[in-house]
Amino acid sequence: MKLKNCLILCLAALTLTTIAQPSPPPRPALPPPAPAPGEGFSEKLHKIVAESGVVSPPASVSLTKFNLDFPGGRPRELVAAIQKALGKPLNAIIPDDCSNILLPPLKMNSVDAPHLFRALEVASRKKEAYVTSRFKGATYGMPAPSWQEITTSYGFQTTSDSPTDDSIWFFSVVKPSFPPLIENKSCRFYSLTPYLDRGLTVDDITTAIQTGWEMLGDKDTPSISFHKETKLLIAVGEDSKLETIDAVLKALEPPKPKPGVDAVTGLPRTKAEPKPKE
Repeated sequence: MKLKNCLILCLAALTLTTIAQPSPPPRPALPPPAPAPGEGFSEKLHKIVAESGVVSPPASVSLTKFNLDFPGGRPRELVAAIQKALGKPLNAIIPDDCSNILLPPLKMNSVDAPHLFRALEVASRKKEAYVTSRFKGATYGMPAPSWQEITTSYGFQTTSDSPTDDSIWFFSVVKPSFPPLIENKSCRFYSLTPYLDRGLTVDDITTAIQTGWEMLGDKDTPSISFHKETKLLIAVGEDSKLETIDAVLKALEPPKPKPGVDAVTGLPRTKAEPKPKE
């Protein structure tokens, strides 16, 4: 009994000793790591930006201002005038198919190349109508065109987001591109006998036809040939251009006689006098 009481007293004393033991003091916070020698706020910021992959915006570029008095001309002449005003070369590319574009006169004070080229491109914009196709119309069987509108422009451009005096400029033109138009050629025969019998010559008729094609601006005109034995005019070409021959021959037809007018003499017909009764 005494041994049991002794054991209980020992356990109680051990528990009280553990509870009464004070907790250890907290550890002091570690000081922040000192920056590397020579690394300040600006260096840290650049380092963070570089590690994040963000590209810093380019610094502002000072562009050379100049005065320009350009009387008008082709793109190469404008580049030469700008180089003279700048006092140094201008990097410019002008394709051969754009070299003959005529530019308007330009008189500018205190401008730089990017602003000048931007204004020139905007000022050149205009709406133009062009023929996309032709189809047989209901009026006299003549071909009728189908139209579309496009905004055309020209000017110098660059691929640089922030142009400088050393940027490369290229001249370009915005215009409709036409696919190759294929028209079937036809061979037609026209009898000139009625016209030759009235005193006209073959040269008179063919000259009128050629004049019509020239006034229309046709460069690739049909081929025509006169066959003396049959007095036939033979023409080979596109149907739309052969319509000119039909129009000329129709215009050369004699006018229809009026009622009561002789077709040969052009005089009024006289009524036949009644025969006297026997």
